[in-house]
Amino acid sequence: MKLVIVESPTKANTISKFLGSDFKVESSYGHIRDLPKSKIGIDIENNFEPQYIIPVKSKKRVTSLKKEVKKAEKIILATDEDREGEAIAWHLAQTLNLPTAERIVFHEITQKAIEEALKNPRSININLVNAQQGRRVLDRLVGYKLSPFLWQKIMKRLSAGRVQSVALRLIVERENEIKNFKPEEYYTIFAVLQKPHNPKSKLQIANTLEATLYKIDDEIIPKLGIKTEKEAKKIASDLEKCEFSISKIEKKEIIKNPPAPFTTSSLQQTGANRLGYSAKQTMRLAQGLYEKGLITYMRTDSLSLSKESVRQASDWIEKNFGKKYASQTPRFFKTKSRLAQEAHEAIRPTDANLTPEKIKIENNQEKKIYDLIWRRFIASQLPQAIFDSTRVEIEAKNKSSHKLQANGSTLRFDGFLKVWLTKFEEKELPELKENEKLNLIEIKPTQHFTEPPARYNDASLVKTLEKFGIGRPSTYAPIISIIQERNYVIKNENKKFVPTEIGEAVNKLLVAHFPEIIDIGFTAKMEKELDEIAEGKIDWRKIIKEFYGPFAKNLEEKMNTVEKQEIAVEKIDKNCDVCGKPMIVKYGRFGKFLACSRFPECKNTKSYSDSIDLGSCPKCQEGKIVMRRTKKRRMFYGCSRYPKCDFVSWKKPDISESQTE
Repeated sequence: MKLVIVESPTKANTISKFLGSDFKVESSYGHIRDLPKSKIGIDIENNFEPQYIIPVKSKKRVTSLKKEVKKAEKIILATDEDREGEAIAWHLAQTLNLPTAERIVFHEITQKAIEEALKNPRSININLVNAQQGRRVLDRLVGYKLSPFLWQKIMKRLSAGRVQSVALRLIVERENEIKNFKPEEYYTIFAVLQKPHNPKSKLQIANTLEATLYKIDDEIIPKLGIKTEKEAKKIASDLEKCEFSISKIEKKEIIKNPPAPFTTSSLQQTGANRLGYSAKQTMRLAQGLYEKGLITYMRTDSLSLSKESVRQASDWIEKNFGKKYASQTPRFFKTKSRLAQEAHEAIRPTDANLTPEKIKIENNQEKKIYDLIWRRFIASQLPQAIFDSTRVEIEAKNKSSHKLQANGSTLRFDGFLKVWLTKFEEKELPELKENEKLNLIEIKPTQHFTEPPARYNDASLVKTLEKFGIGRPSTYAPIISIIQERNYVIKNENKKFVPTEIGEAVNKLLVAHFPEIIDIGFTAKMEKELDEIAEGKIDWRKIIKEFYGPFAKNLEEKMNTVEKQEIAVEKIDKNCDVCGKPMIVKYGRFGKFLACSRFPECKNTKSYSDSIDLGSCPKCQEGKIVMRRTKKRRMFYGCSRYPKCDFVSWKKPDISESQTE
């Protein structure tokens, strides 16, 4: 009997379908060895040697696997092909004493891929293992050394993380930008124009167009060029006295290229933008699809596609859409990231013929993610979309010369838009000729205000982390998840990240005293060095040693010199139900709560939501609207009479005057 060990039971079930009766597939249920939770688990004096243990939850599994190993004639380790998967295989080999175990990898769980992997076994890639160990040790040192500093200087139960603290910094700094933002007023001026009346035309409305003023006396008006209402009205008054004629018509073809297939980052961004899923949720659903054999490996920063998959997509397109949509040459995409592993592929369906309508999955959310992945892959092999674009330049003459422009666009050929819908606006202009006169119908000065930068959501935060080289495909979702679980940030009703008071306090302290830890450039440099470890160019212990010396020295100094940061006591107009003294706002592991000001003499506490009047329940009119949180710490609004009233809203309900009286 040949024993195949993977890390997931779902993956084990799928693989077992492709192997004969002489194979047995078992799961390790993730890592079977890890650093201990109760202590740092790193021998700093002994060249940072990790002190791995078998967690209690894994001991039964290890015992079971050891029994299976004794029965087997050959052991095959088939964990995922990234650093984490390589480390799981290494820990299995170390714990189960498997010196002769074969290591196989595959990018998709299909019959062909597994058979090919079995023909080409290899040894465990120790460079990938060391890169994973380096990251694990580095993060453990930062977390276990820096967290006690936060306990001492702010409050207990706080924690710090190397990469997560950088993500927190991005969110806090964006919030500060929004708070300090001062809107600027500006105006744009539109003219509604019409072709001269044609008695033969019954649809005169089709002869109107709207043009934007963009130049006065040959000087282009910048975006904020017209700053006051007075200035806008004067320009509008001048335009009303002008004669309008068409000075130039430009027609051209606009080509829109199809998108590349998904990487981890782009899948998470699209899952957030189109489906409203968090990065963690998207990756969990994609993991399920991969383990069921429906998609290729979902942790990748490569845009490569196999020739077989491209041919299969091309055949499907020609069969279902016709030769008009079949590309003459296969389309391959170049990966931008220097460190992307080109042996990997982009995320794609394992079978292009398995359309979203054909897959048999009960989980509706998994279906939606599969639909995205399938459509994006097929779209990548479809032709470009072609638009006919028209730009009309209009001259308005009086004492001064004004120039306006109107733009039109119509879709000539949909191409990839046939399966991958993208926002675009078709705007048809009337038939126009150069030097043709136009009648003025209306001048419309329009007021605008500049807007602050948008808060981060899952999509924009992942995009920013990727842009600065912070984290890797496998870490984006955990980074975002951890800062939420620590209550450093919350999602508002628009699913945008907002820092909590605790998050702002932690960030302020770390920026002031450990700027190198949460510096974007430094963190990106560390990621680059971890990649070089994976390539076998440098030793992971050397990187840790160079980091830890200055870090430990600075930490010791700050422990002795930095004063405790007091978070201002927030008072509210509410008295204690037990002793009648005022209640105050305090901070705990899960954020704000109400406590008696006589603590510890009086230990009465209440939910913070009890202090906020959000009005009456719109459903039953008897209960009050209160803030609650899901197990994943996402905030929502519900009725205080639950479960008698089941009103729930993700958005803050509108409060009318009658509700709050």
